[in-house]
Amino acid sequence: MSPTALFLSPEPPTPGSGGGGLRSASLLQYLRSKYSVDVVGFSLRPHSKSTPARLWRNLRRFARGVPPLFDRYSGYEAQLRDRIRSHKYALGIVEHFWCASYEPLLRTCCERVVLDLHNIESALAESHARAARWPASLASARFAKAYLQLEKEWLPRFDAVLVASEEDRCRIDHKVVIVYPNALPEIARPDVPEENCIVFSGNLEYHPNIEAVRWFRNNVWPQLSGVEWRLVGRNPEAVSHFVRGNSRIRIVGPVDDAATELARAKVCIVPLLSGSGTRFKILEAWAAARAVVSTSIGAEGLCARDGEQLLIADDPEAFAAAIARLLAQPELRARLGSAGRAWYLDNFTWPVAWRRLEAAGI
Repeated sequence: MSPTALFLSPEPPTPGSGGGGLRSASLLQYLRSKYSVDVVGFSLRPHSKSTPARLWRNLRRFARGVPPLFDRYSGYEAQLRDRIRSHKYALGIVEHFWCASYEPLLRTCCERVVLDLHNIESALAESHARAARWPASLASARFAKAYLQLEKEWLPRFDAVLVASEEDRCRIDHKVVIVYPNALPEIARPDVPEENCIVFSGNLEYHPNIEAVRWFRNNVWPQLSGVEWRLVGRNPEAVSHFVRGNSRIRIVGPVDDAATELARAKVCIVPLLSGSGTRFKILEAWAAARAVVSTSIGAEGLCARDGEQLLIADDPEAFAAAIARLLAQPELRARLGSAGRAWYLDNFTWPVAWRRLEAAGI
């Protein structure tokens, strides 16, 4: 009989539900090859998504010094207790730091409890504070400090912690840190022709992506001509006001096959100014064998080298020049795209990532 595992996830652990869902899906599929797994979640309390309601909630959180996601996903012990009552597990996995407060509950039924950190939330909030405008920058700075204290309180309680990169390993203090990289299933190279466009992809309401779209639209896009810019991903309404009124910018929205959609572009752009973990948008571009231009923080954690697997540029002029160079040089686009795909196949497919878990005894 297989050992049993409990998998606690606050969001669906499935591809197609964003980067978080992809990471969780990878981990869950590995666990199912070793354990009999119970997947457990909880139903969030309803709340208004109107702008005044969101502002009021976050003002209260700011005053209390409690980060929004940690606040939103805490307090569901009663729901979870009913789901796991009288069960015993060899392993408990908690997805996201937002759910770290459920460790005491899982400890009652799990021999070992592991926390999967999709991001280091204090680092993510700190980098957003540097990139965002006031008053969002002020709020992020306060929440970064709150997250740092929460990490000091909760991380030591877990038997092991999973992180997405070596950079994230260095950001936390724990005796057992396992680098489990973000990864994709092995995707066949899409066979579609290039179109005269560049593309940015991701969950478009995620705050680092909003900042990226704003920065690129205001500072880089005016330097480019003769090419279309496409925005691919869920929740396009979050950025539509930045890009409306320009006939060369097209909002594609969510798609079923990200790699095929990215393969239509000549260049995939990653103009991120904040973040933690690693970027699935780059992995998907590499899987599509397309050239990538990224900021340093966008490419963080992937061990890619400027000029080999992608181009890195951090100021608007250099970013625009890198895109223009790729648009003018199809041979360079093809070389970078092929090198990026090889890097993905060698380092960032699910079977490659699973070897890290196997070696760590998960």
